[in-house]
Amino acid sequence: MKTQETSTHSPDEFTLKEKLTYGIVGLVVIGGSFFIGRSLIRKARATSEEKKTYEEGNPATFAKQIKMAFENDNWMGWGTDEEALRKTLQAIPSKDAMRKVISSYQKLYARSMMADMQSELTTSEYNEMLAIIASKPETGNAAVLPQSSPLQYQSWAKRLKAAFDITYWMLPGTDEDAIKAVFMEMRSQADFWQTAQAYQALYNNDLMNDLKSELEFWEFAPMMDIIMKKPQA
Repeated sequence: MKTQETSTHSPDEFTLKEKLTYGIVGLVVIGGSFFIGRSLIRKARATSEEKKTYEEGNPATFAKQIKMAFENDNWMGWGTDEEALRKTLQAIPSKDAMRKVISSYQKLYARSMMADMQSELTTSEYNEMLAIIASKPETGNAAVLPQSSPLQYQSWAKRLKAAFDITYWMLPGTDEDAIKAVFMEMRSQADFWQTAQAYQALYNNDLMNDLKSELEFWEFAPMMDIIMKKPQA
């Protein structure tokens, strides 16, 4: 009786086709393992970061509030809640804290916060948010009121210009809420006039003239009334 021998390959006997096939299979297995591993790591990191979002003032909490503003829960159910975003950014106490919020956002959503912000906002709205960030001190953990300083005046001037430059469906408009937000932050009439000087220096335009041009006549008086009710200095 003839014994049947099992045929085996030595490594040198593999055909080119077999080598390519095994090589591709190996790459698929390694690549799949890599992506699965990376996905599990991201999920674990996001879960860990999510647990921090219950603490008020925590970078993870700010990051989640920013994401919620992007997703928007207003009555129309779409768009970005600029007012909520503005308030959240104002509540972040410093540039150092902002960097921690950006890092937390990346951990939570595996996305760039600043790239998402740029995608969600118009150019003028994005510039307004950048001006809010730029006016913050470098370090600090406690929220502080805007301080009267040249940097703050420039920030307010830039935010007002951004409010004037906004467009709606390619049509020029004015973001009255953004103007009001700036005026409410100012602590005195002196803050307004110092901001007007900063505006003149930055854009070579008169702030009062631009306000009158951008606002309807029934909007201008109530807006200026916010300023005039503040102390002179």
